[in-house]
Amino acid sequence: METLSHIGYGFGIAFSPESLLFVLIGVLAGTVIGILPGLGPMSAIALMIPIAFGMDPTTAIIMLAGVYYGAIFGGSTSSILLNAPGVAGTVATSFDGYPMARQGRAGKALAIAAIASFVGGTVGVALLMLIAPVLARFAVSFGPAEYFALMVLGLTAVVSLGGKNLVKGLIAAVVGVMISLIGIDSQTATPRFTFDLPELYEGVEFLIVALGVFALAEVLAMLARRGAGGADGTVSSLRLTRRDLARIAPATGRGSVLGFFTGVLPGAGATVASFLSYSAEKRIAKDGHTFGTGNPKGVAAPESANNAAAVGSFVPLLTLGVPGSGTTAILLGALLVLGVQPGPLMLTDRPDVFWGVVASMYVGNIVLLVLNLPLIPVFAKVLKTPKAVLLPLVVVFCVVGVYGLSFSVFDLWLLLGFGVVGYLMRQNGFPAAPLILGLILGGMMERSMRQALQISSGDWTVLVTSPVAAVLLALAALAVVGPLIARVRGGRGGAADGTEGKHDRDTDTADRR
Repeated sequence: METLSHIGYGFGIAFSPESLLFVLIGVLAGTVIGILPGLGPMSAIALMIPIAFGMDPTTAIIMLAGVYYGAIFGGSTSSILLNAPGVAGTVATSFDGYPMARQGRAGKALAIAAIASFVGGTVGVALLMLIAPVLARFAVSFGPAEYFALMVLGLTAVVSLGGKNLVKGLIAAVVGVMISLIGIDSQTATPRFTFDLPELYEGVEFLIVALGVFALAEVLAMLARRGAGGADGTVSSLRLTRRDLARIAPATGRGSVLGFFTGVLPGAGATVASFLSYSAEKRIAKDGHTFGTGNPKGVAAPESANNAAAVGSFVPLLTLGVPGSGTTAILLGALLVLGVQPGPLMLTDRPDVFWGVVASMYVGNIVLLVLNLPLIPVFAKVLKTPKAVLLPLVVVFCVVGVYGLSFSVFDLWLLLGFGVVGYLMRQNGFPAAPLILGLILGGMMERSMRQALQISSGDWTVLVTSPVAAVLLALAALAVVGPLIARVRGGRGGAADGTEGKHDRDTDTADRR
């Protein structure tokens, strides 16, 4: 009953005219910024902090939170229409969203993304309201060894993302991990893979690699085909039938729950959640072999997961004062500037901020759905743009996004280089998804492993002595070995069937003789 009274108190704040206005401003700004590669939620929140000065702390945080999950929501649009994910959390959405767009089902893909995002955000808010304190205590129990095991489990998604050729998928993942190691070592100050180029001392930005191997590689592929085989110019109906909804409902539900619990863990976030959800759904689904070719479940699962994870990331921020990502770190700074101290006492000292923000997230999800569903036909018309116009626009899109990161011409050459690499990978059957996954998880995995070894004075058994870490590593091993055993058994079964078939044919021939 006490929780229900707190929830009612929060909705009373969220439905005030001032809060509704700033929720609308926040989610609208976040959606627009999420569509544009190079900005993303971190830049958006940083830009909005000066506006928040002088505002009521509750209203200011409600607006900034709206910018955060609005950007996650909006990032799916460019991923689906242009194969140009501007936010890391929407990379997995492009695996099936972009093929749907090329098949003339862009409208349906965007509608599925909007509905899955709404469900994921709503489930996340409901779980946040009910079990935030308990989950916060559990998240604190995760040390470096547990995070290392979690990142290893995330890398096992290569098995499902690698397609039919597991070896090529593993090679791509290893290359991604190697790219993540480029730059100055944070502990020893030793340059790694920099080739004495000062521009590489800070590493390679994720956006450069993502836009290169996805968007620019797609442009090069279209040019190589001389414009043939691009996206279908027709846009399907946005209306989802009951069969469509029934088909994506289980994937959306599983993605929402998995995404929220992943988002609660500091350092995991929407990106890891979306990849884990996509990989898990591909393994579970009966039609998992069609993932990557335009399966609606491949859009619903990561979209619900990344939005639920965005909500889940507020658990350690608000209840512990521990930011789980760069974006929530900026939000933590905004809270401190506004005179609000996040932590265990926040529920009693500033219940207006905690419950007002939580309730406003649900309102924000409704606003996002109402805003974006009517705009889907406008977004989908991008596909009707002639290729002679669309391809240069995509290139400009990529160049502006990358140049805006650090105003470096060297980054533009890197973009071109990764575009060529992405094109060559396509031509030779190497999947790009494992490379991106290795890039995202490689740095976090190395950092967690080194922290665990420093704590244990170099004792490697620390990575398996923790019960949680041991379970996660066992699941990772099962995820890799299981499909390999299934393939070996399938090969033997096929060989046996072939032998039996040959024996039957020989018998029939003998009988006829």
